[in-house]
Amino acid sequence: MTAVLELDNLTKDYEIGFWRKRPQRALDALTLSVNKDEIFGFLGANGAGKTTTIKILMSLTAATVGGARILGRPIDDTEMHRHIGYLPERPYFYDYLTAREFLEYCGELFGFDAQTRRQRAKEKLAEVKLDERSWDKQLRRFSKGMLQRVGLAQALVNNPSIVFLDEPMSGLDPIGRREVRDLVASLPARGTTVFFCSHILSDVEMLCDRAAVMRSGKLAHLGTLDELRAQTGDGSMEITLAAAHGNTGVLVAHLQKANAQTSSTLVEQTPSGARVVVTDELAIDEILRQAREVGGRLLAVQKVGGGLEELFVKSERERQKHEDIAD
Repeated sequence: MTAVLELDNLTKDYEIGFWRKRPQRALDALTLSVNKDEIFGFLGANGAGKTTTIKILMSLTAATVGGARILGRPIDDTEMHRHIGYLPERPYFYDYLTAREFLEYCGELFGFDAQTRRQRAKEKLAEVKLDERSWDKQLRRFSKGMLQRVGLAQALVNNPSIVFLDEPMSGLDPIGRREVRDLVASLPARGTTVFFCSHILSDVEMLCDRAAVMRSGKLAHLGTLDELRAQTGDGSMEITLAAAHGNTGVLVAHLQKANAQTSSTLVEQTPSGARVVVTDELAIDEILRQAREVGGRLLAVQKVGGGLEELFVKSERERQKHEDIAD
């Protein structure tokens, strides 16, 4: 696979204090790579080093040690900047401009001629599904969600080879989140690699091919979503069942009797039926067969634990444990 982003021992120290300054490490020897045409998730709690990493990659601050390459070029290569897009977490725009004017201005920064600027502005504003009636309104009249759409449009105005999105769902309502998520998911097919930084773990799970979890400036976990999920949970599956005519007691009693000799099956009563936990995925069909014998029906099947949220929480607990030991 071709790597479009390579971080090598990336380290950043800041000086803190007033009279007696001392270094504080915000990023510690971060090494990873992002492959062409993938959506890569970059996760971590506040202070984990995510924003520092992006600022270094965008040449907004310099690394203390180490380096990075984007599209095979050093990050200080200004020619390479023509081929990347960036949406910061808290974008600020010239709010006296209209959305259309702002997109055309961004196009001018990339050297597009007037006709191309006008066409790109229309294409991208439509792509992010900003209401066309708002295209010629000043940005100061926009809501947070509308501004977020404009920010995404400007990040894509040059049809970048790689785009860096820092909390792109911020301020969006459920419909807006769905539309932006669909747009982000379509980018690799158009040749755009996505570096996706977000606190909304469900979006990461739905969108990303691989992800990195940062903890206290260090890389704590890295892998495909399946590999990360495998680091938590024991492979158990939870089956949620509804009882026929509200007879939860009949359903639970039948399942408990049928599985009395099975130590790997847990049956609990719920307000509408039963919750069954099995450690063997092959047992699901048998549980469903048993439930149907007394009119039960399936509501849901899902893994117990093993999600990014659990991995994220586990990582934070480890951080707090290490900090307590250091104290």
